[in-house]
Amino acid sequence: MDTLAFDSDDLAETEAFFNQAYARMHIGSETPDGNRARLVRHATDRVSVDELDLGFTMDYSVTPLGRICLCVVHAGTIEDHAFGAVQDDFGPGDLVCFAPPELPYSGRIREARYNITMLDPGLLTQVADLVPRSRPEPVRLTGHRPHSPAAAEHLKGTIARLRTVLAEPALADQPLVVTTLTQHLAAGVLAAFPTTALTDPTGSDRADARPAALRRAVAYIDDHADQAITVADIAAAAHVTVRTLQYAFRRHLDTTPLGYLRQVRLTHAHHDLRSADPDSGVTVTEVAARWGFYHPGRFSALYRRAYGRTPQTTLRQNAD
Repeated sequence: MDTLAFDSDDLAETEAFFNQAYARMHIGSETPDGNRARLVRHATDRVSVDELDLGFTMDYSVTPLGRICLCVVHAGTIEDHAFGAVQDDFGPGDLVCFAPPELPYSGRIREARYNITMLDPGLLTQVADLVPRSRPEPVRLTGHRPHSPAAAEHLKGTIARLRTVLAEPALADQPLVVTTLTQHLAAGVLAAFPTTALTDPTGSDRADARPAALRRAVAYIDDHADQAITVADIAAAAHVTVRTLQYAFRRHLDTTPLGYLRQVRLTHAHHDLRSADPDSGVTVTEVAARWGFYHPGRFSALYRRAYGRTPQTTLRQNAD
């Protein structure tokens, strides 16, 4: 995990930094001074989350980023944002996709605080695998605004959790935590924006969702729960598409592949808590993070529902 910080009131320095941090761009300002720009980035190799604060009005013109670039506006406005045939303005609370990864874009930022989350476009296809087999093109967004306020709020929550985790070294260094959140982010983008993905199972999916495929998937999860596996990995092990895999788990187990993976990891966390030595200084948070649970409160709720007591109680019992 990488962390990057920038703070400058020199416009030329800001432009040079933005060229390095994003893509080749030209920026300009309406004011001769007071051009302070601040950025803090937390990143992995496939996703990055930036918090930016621009204390001035800045025009921008950006070459294609090659990544999906989501923007959440906290304060201020982004005006005359344009790519292709689209032109739009964004204000506080808005969540948008700046442009398709292959297109340039331009616009104007007026004294804004905002978040930029960038992700590898391949994550959508990896998580979804929802395009028909006869069309191997990757999944693409077909709109720059979410299709509903509820979907937008859910995705904003995922982005906020991702930023929190990446900013905490103890969590960001846990591969299972980062992989889980990255998959949640990609799934959240698919759920929030209109895409080329075909989400309903086809006749082939139903035919392929046999118990044998499910058994292969379950065996793979059971054997690899301690590794940073993805839905695409599970589908490949089961010799089916991700959409078929999702349908098989819903049909036969009334859950999802990630839901089943979470249950298996919860079992491992329970075992580790039961066998841990409280005098060694081990904590519930450490055990939870080791098995991909990045939110202590949610882990505690899942644990209590499964075992009828809190994880802290299990750990303390070892001292008796």
